[in-house]
Formats: sequence, C-alpha cells, structure tokens
Amino acid sequence: MPPDDFASRTRPHCLANAKGKVRHVVTLGEIVLIHDLKRQGLSVSAIARQVGRDRKTVRRHLECGLEPPIYGPRAPRPRQLEAYEAYLRERVAAYPDLSGKRLLREIRDLGYDGGYTILTDFLRAARPPRRRVFERRFETPAGRQAQVDFAEFRVTFEDEPDVVRKVWLFTMVLGHSRWLWGRFAASQDLQTVLRCHIDAFAAIGGTASEILYDRMKTAVIGEDAEGVVTYNRSLVALLNHYGAIPRACRPYRAKTKGKVERPFRYVRQDFFLARSFRDIDDLNAQFEAWRTGIANARVHATTSRVVEAHFLEEKPALIAHPALPYSAVLTVERRVSHEGMVSVGGNLYSVPDSTRRRVVEVQSHPKEVRIFEDGRLIAAHPLLEGRNRRRVDPAHRKAPPARKPEPLPPPGTASVGLRPLAFYDAVGRRLAEERAR
Repeated sequence: MPPDDFASRTRPHCLANAKGKVRHVVTLGEIVLIHDLKRQGLSVSAIARQVGRDRKTVRRHLECGLEPPIYGPRAPRPRQLEAYEAYLRERVAAYPDLSGKRLLREIRDLGYDGGYTILTDFLRAARPPRRRVFERRFETPAGRQAQVDFAEFRVTFEDEPDVVRKVWLFTMVLGHSRWLWGRFAASQDLQTVLRCHIDAFAAIGGTASEILYDRMKTAVIGEDAEGVVTYNRSLVALLNHYGAIPRACRPYRAKTKGKVERPFRYVRQDFFLARSFRDIDDLNAQFEAWRTGIANARVHATTSRVVEAHFLEEKPALIAHPALPYSAVLTVERRVSHEGMVSVGGNLYSVPDSTRRRVVEVQSHPKEVRIFEDGRLIAAHPLLEGRNRRRVDPAHRKAPPARKPEPLPPPGTASVGLRPLAFYDAVGRRLAEERAR
C-alpha cells in the first residue's frame, strides 16, 4: 500500500489524546515490532517493557493495526499576553534595551495579570536582533611588547610527599612571535620579580620597548581618579636600565593580555599535569627542557609559524642590552639574632662570629644578599628561594679554642687528684663539729 494510503487511513483516535497533546513519535518499525511480539504471545505489559513504551501506547497501536500515526499540531489556546503584544513590540522597537522587569510593570498597569516567563519568551523573539561586533585581534609589531604575569600552581614534591606546596609561574611572552620564557618560584615578592625580569631579558638577548602587566602588586601600586597609574619604583628603575617602559592593562579587560594568559592553560595541560618533581629545582629543569624542546619549537596556532623561527626574525627589532649589568639595590637595617643570623625576606643568613654590632645594614641585590657592618662588607650570600630557609657560611663560624694541657707535676712529686665536691663538703662539716665541741 502506498505511504499516502497509510496516512489517509489513520484513525483520529490514534493521533492525539483527549487533551490534544502531541505524543512522542512512534516509528513504523516499532509498530511492526509491537505486532510481532503480540503474535509471539507476549502480554501488553511485556511488550511495553521490550519496546520501552507505555502500555496505553502499545494497546493503542495494537488496535490501530499497521498504520503509522499522523501527529498534528497542538490545538491553539488563548494567550494572556496577546492583547499587549502590539504595545510590547512598539516599545522594544523604540528602546531595544528596556528590561523585561520594566515592561512587566508597564503592562501590569494596563491590566496584564499573567506571568513573567511568558513575557520574556515573547521579548526574546520580539526584540530587534543585535548587531554582533566581532573582536579584533590585536597584533603587536616586532619588538614592541612583552607581556608578564604570574599563575598559581599547587604541587607535592617527592622530597616532601606529605606537603602540598603553592608555587607561582612567572612568564614573559613576546607579543609578536609568542616566544615564551618562564620560571617557577616559591613567592611573588619584589626580589623574585626583579630576578625573573633580569633572567628573562638575558634569555631573550634583548628587551621589548614596553612590558604589559596585569594589576600585580609588585608592578602596579595604584591608580588615581584621572587614570594615572603609579608603578613600583624598583621595577621602573630596572626597566629604565634596559630601555623599556611599563604599561598596565586596563582593569577588567583580561583580553588585553591574552598572549600571556592563554599559555598558562597550555603549560598546565601539556607540561604540568601527570608529572612528578623532586623539588623546585627539578621542576624548573623539566620546565626549561619542555619550554625549549616543545613550547617554542611548536607551530603556534594563531601565527601558524614555528615560534623559535619567528622569534629569530623578531630579535633584531628588540632593544639591545646596556653594557653594564643592573646593580640597583634595596637597603634596609636588620638586627642580628643571638644565633648570629639576619632575617631577609623570610629567610635567615649568617654573619661572622666576629660581628660586634647588633644592627647591621643589608643590601638586597637581584641575586645576592650583602651584609655590612659600619660600611664594611662582612657577608655575601646567594639569594634563597622561598621562605623559612637558612644559609650558614662555614667561614663565619670559628672553631672553639683548644684547651691548654695542664702542666705535668715535677718528677718525684706525688700528683694530687681532684676529688668530688661532696668530699670537701663532708670534710667542712666534720671540722665544724669538732670546733663546736
């Protein structure tokens, strides 16, 4: 029988229920299966379990025979909002940004007593379509900009398997070539920031003319009402030495520094996860191997260029390093503890035993701590990573002086050995008793 005959012969009671609701579509194959199972002797309940349908549905198709149903549209119902639709269309055409709550109040004043959801459904279709503004990718010229940021990672080192430590990844990304440099550090303090900048510039072999920062505290101190940003003076001095200027990204506009934030997810997924690290030095060693062998050796998804090759083309446009290394210092006074230690940045550094003053001058260089007494250098230590660490220079601790041997008694004289103090105490009491008699 042609399909049109099947449709024309479908009885109305097989199409919709008494309430006019549209049923779930039952395919012709399912109807054939229902009749086949019935011929095998299965009950209506057993057939319903087999085909996953309601028993009423199975019974209805057994009564209708092998005829596919036609599902018609739901019978129209009167809508409460219909009398106000013209008004709403006029309002959103004139003012597309009017809120649904505002329009609800307006039509309530006109007599509407329906719900809010039906109004928002109508407004979703009635509002004029918004013109989509496509985002414009910001590409920087060669040598123009580098972007800097920190990201937090949590790690358990093999040396301390019971401790979950928090470390930060400092990254610097060249905006033109996407060349990446980074280092994991135990803190985000100013000394770490300065040291990472110096090492990043050394690895790059030059400097971009501007460095873009998020509102990190070690870079951006604040901003006044007129939008003038105040930068950390120590960071500005470092950048000025290399010929770069700082630039803060606009608040709540993370997309302006996406070139440095997107690699964090890439680092986490492609490098950090499912690895083990002995300590932070091992973490940085593995990261350096991954950075040079994988991250900067890949074809970048945006530029479609090999990052390292693209960087070599950008390098001539970078600012060359100055002849002299950066040597600015932070000078503070610190008190020497009873153990001969000085606290700097949460770590302890030794001073020589010969130190006489209780307060000394400490100079914090990017990679070294120097301690002065009366203007004279008495100790120099490499800067320790993290906090709660100690460094004692063995040269600062003198060995205790050797005891002089006691002279031997002259030959022929009897040596008198030392007796316990209790012996002399007993002798004293006996002499006192004899005098009392």
